[in-house]
Amino acid sequence: MPRPPDIGWQHGTMIGGHRHHVQCNYCHRTMIGGITRFKKHLASKRGEIKGCEAVPKEVRETIRKHLATLKPRRPSKKKLRRIEEGAILVPISTNGNMETDASDPDETNTRQELLTLQEAEIHSPKSSDQQFIVGTREFFDAFSTISCKDEQGLAPPRATDLGWAHGMMVNGDRQKIQCKYCLKVILGGGISRLKQHLAGERGNIAPCEKVPDDIRTQMQQHLGFKVLERLKKQKDSEAVTSSTQQSRDGYDSEILNAISTREGSGERRGKEVDEGSPNKRKRIKKLHIPQASTIALATVQHTFASQESIDHADIAVAKFMYDTGIPFNAANSIYFQRMADAIATAGPGYKMPSYHSLRGKLLNRCVHEVGDICNELRKSWEVTGCTVMADRWMDKTSRVVINFFIYCPKGTMFLKSVDASDIENTSEGLLSLFDSIVQDVGPRNVVNFITDSAPCYKAAGRALMKKYKTFFWSVCANHCIELMLKGLGEMDEVNGLLAKAKKICQLTYNSAWVLNLLREKTEGRDLIQHAMTEFVMNFLTLQNIVSVRDSLQQIFTSTNWEQSSLSKQRVGMDVMRIVLDPQFWESCTKIMKVSKPLITVLNLLDSRERPSMGYLHDSMEKAKKEIISAFDNKESDYLPYLEVIGHVRDELHSPLYAAAYYLNPSIYFSPTFSINNVIQKGLLDCIETLEPDLTAQDNITKHKAFYEDAVGDFSRPVALRGRESLSPATWWSLYASDYPDLQRFAVRILSQTCSITTSDRTVTMNESVHSSKNRLEQERLNDLALVHYNLRLQERQPLALVSKALPRGEDDPVCSEGRIHNAGAWIVDPEVLEGGGINRMDVALPSDPAPAREVSNSGNGNLGDDDGGANECNKGDGSVDS
Repeated sequence: MPRPPDIGWQHGTMIGGHRHHVQCNYCHRTMIGGITRFKKHLASKRGEIKGCEAVPKEVRETIRKHLATLKPRRPSKKKLRRIEEGAILVPISTNGNMETDASDPDETNTRQELLTLQEAEIHSPKSSDQQFIVGTREFFDAFSTISCKDEQGLAPPRATDLGWAHGMMVNGDRQKIQCKYCLKVILGGGISRLKQHLAGERGNIAPCEKVPDDIRTQMQQHLGFKVLERLKKQKDSEAVTSSTQQSRDGYDSEILNAISTREGSGERRGKEVDEGSPNKRKRIKKLHIPQASTIALATVQHTFASQESIDHADIAVAKFMYDTGIPFNAANSIYFQRMADAIATAGPGYKMPSYHSLRGKLLNRCVHEVGDICNELRKSWEVTGCTVMADRWMDKTSRVVINFFIYCPKGTMFLKSVDASDIENTSEGLLSLFDSIVQDVGPRNVVNFITDSAPCYKAAGRALMKKYKTFFWSVCANHCIELMLKGLGEMDEVNGLLAKAKKICQLTYNSAWVLNLLREKTEGRDLIQHAMTEFVMNFLTLQNIVSVRDSLQQIFTSTNWEQSSLSKQRVGMDVMRIVLDPQFWESCTKIMKVSKPLITVLNLLDSRERPSMGYLHDSMEKAKKEIISAFDNKESDYLPYLEVIGHVRDELHSPLYAAAYYLNPSIYFSPTFSINNVIQKGLLDCIETLEPDLTAQDNITKHKAFYEDAVGDFSRPVALRGRESLSPATWWSLYASDYPDLQRFAVRILSQTCSITTSDRTVTMNESVHSSKNRLEQERLNDLALVHYNLRLQERQPLALVSKALPRGEDDPVCSEGRIHNAGAWIVDPEVLEGGGINRMDVALPSDPAPAREVSNSGNGNLGDDDGGANECNKGDGSVDS
């Protein structure tokens, strides 16, 4: 009777048909070592493997209970007897030289009995192919210059692996080895995992930080040679197998076939091999050696691949990108390198998927995987609630598209894309559309519904909130702050200042030697700082110009400048006067006193570390105070700017922001907290709206006094320390269990966002989705959009960010998506080009601006005034109609 499948397979996927390689369904990390090691990953069992941070809490608890019921497997009497007799047991590699986890009940200890093979080699003549194998083995034995000694129980009897010179067994257990350098005890994996620890191979164990560099290099080369040796053996064995009739000895062919079968098969059971006599058989185990992991192959490639082969691969990738017109920033995708690693793992001869596979079964598979991720997100909405975000924009055909995204602390998901061209200017049509979205999400799950500030959208949002009376509608906070920056830029004083700053950039980027000299003096810095909207880019670029003031002045007072023909031209003299004018720099510093606090708020709202709802009201108050303080409290100086900001800030009044300000412990218990009528009324409005049960309302109003006075669990020392270190929603979930109604109320409010933070727009994706009139093709395009956006959103999650890649399209004007962030007049001025004597071919482009101060990734489309309609939407080229 077959045994039932292990519970772990419900949460992982077998990779390449090998049970040793299991990919987590939640964090998508690949475990090497079997299903038990994977279950320890899900259970976050410390000491053996990094725990999964994305696994649902209920799954983690279930796996922990399951592991607790497992009994440790005792070694068989046969194995104990063989160890006592000093038999040679060579660990088998799964990844370069990686043992299977001995603690896995589903994994058998696959061991090669070298005595059998050695005896076969002695009693049979060697063919040329076998000589190559033996010679290869001798080469690697010679490479192992450090002999392993069996002293004081440091290594098993007759151990020959060079790894034993750097580790010692704990209590005589081969699966518990202590590193000699950092004293870390490695559980499971044997000597192979110790060598990976010493070599610094990530993925299965943390690297050793104290191992000498020469030992680390030796281990890296050793593991790489092991992989190459196995691949050479397999290739050679396959060649011999195809010509077994030419072998001088039938027994030689059987040995080679056994090696080939051992290296190419995933089975673990033994196979009888005849030795020329039916009564004489030897049992040779078929060894389970899955394909080398991508980490090992990458190490081998960097170590042993010739520069010529690497260049050949690079040019092949480049030609594919050029031929298909794929934007260069596609290389920033985390899936770009994963694709290359997977192809390398498959080996030479891998056939790329066809056109029909990509649009057929492979797309269906990805839709299913994305659907599972979305279902996991939906499960969390009942506890934390969610925010519906309507991201509106206009494509090149003047078609208005609304992409709907759903935010919760666990992640953001793309729901659907709608062509709203016909209903754009009617609040009734928008209300009907928004109503359908709420029904899809679930009215009880929605806490906040965010749109931009266009009149029809505001009217539809208010009508939607009035209809349900269980959640709030609000304007995107990022959108409002960008409107503030737009208003500042339209002031006469600021507009004139930006015009002068643009002249500096235009001259710099239209003169190669000036640009090169500037980059030389500033260590490669550029003047232009790209951002998602031109309003933010204007003030970020102004900050960059001020930061390189000294370098600019040195250039325009240098001998090189005086001797150049550009210094005699009108445009050159104008820029020189600007750069050397102290009044210009004073004005720049003055306007930066206003723009910097607002950009700081944008950075806070764009942070992915924690939901932004609990910080908006406080950050705006701090920005206002900082502006006033920067002007030394002189009302005549700061009042004109605050009036522009205040006109837009009226859009940011929402009961949710007031209640979140009150419920955020890091703010409420700070000395600067102050409560007023706006905060009190906002809190009461939230209680009445978000909690329909009257008893629960009474409990919330009664129990909030315990929070205000910090009594009970709120007064625990760990709770006091956690006010600043924990996200507000997490803090409430930990320390408010005695007041469940208040806890649920606070968690739902503090788990929301107050701005539209979506994946980056793809112009071609939205255009293609809404271009087809065929129903079946439309469904297929909708599936493609679902996968496309949700994969991008998964990249934005902190758990999915293996390394911080440059944001898509932010830095490269050559990319089609990079042109959305059009630098426009900051680079080219038609008057300068035609009348200033500058050659059009000399125009340079800003290269790789530093992304450290990236702001405004809000994805909102409309940045127009309140009286703007569809014509105020953000165009595909990033410009905004005025």
